[in-house]
Amino acid sequence: MNTLSYGLLSLLSKNSRTGYELMQHIQPFWPAKHSQIYPLLAQLEQKGCVEFVHVPQSDKPDKKVYSLTDTGLKALQEWIGMPTDAPATRDEFALKVYCIGLVSKAEAMKMLVEREDYYIKRKVHYTQSFEKLVKLSEKPLEELEMDEPLFGNYVLLRKALHKLDADLNWCEWMKSKLK
Repeated sequence: MNTLSYGLLSLLSKNSRTGYELMQHIQPFWPAKHSQIYPLLAQLEQKGCVEFVHVPQSDKPDKKVYSLTDTGLKALQEWIGMPTDAPATRDEFALKVYCIGLVSKAEAMKMLVEREDYYIKRKVHYTQSFEKLVKLSEKPLEELEMDEPLFGNYVLLRKALHKLDADLNWCEWMKSKLK
């Protein structure tokens, strides 16, 4: 199975979802399209890793809601214990910064301000998600244990917010280099 297959199993380990919901929820981890997800769900179903139920809808075609099976859970647990590949990085912005000296300071500053605005919007989004998580949790997030359902969301939101703070600090530093 490929990494995206395990990603789908990971999402299903938290709760049952439709293919569309899986496509939406996998995006923060792994950019994927419908054309990738639905064939993988069919393969996972053939391997016994997922099962689905048809949910009738009056105004639309029936939808399939997928759930993780015991076989899928076992495969997911084995995958978690396997060595992890280095993160794949494709960063167009970093490539542009690499040769930023080829444009005017005004153009470089514009590029940095646009990226900073992007980071600020992402930080607002993740902060709102964090606040929702605080409301969902029955205890302070810092006290969550690894085996609790909200733990993964909590630690990944913290990681995202730390990374955004670092990116925003770097933008400020870089803008000071252009003055």
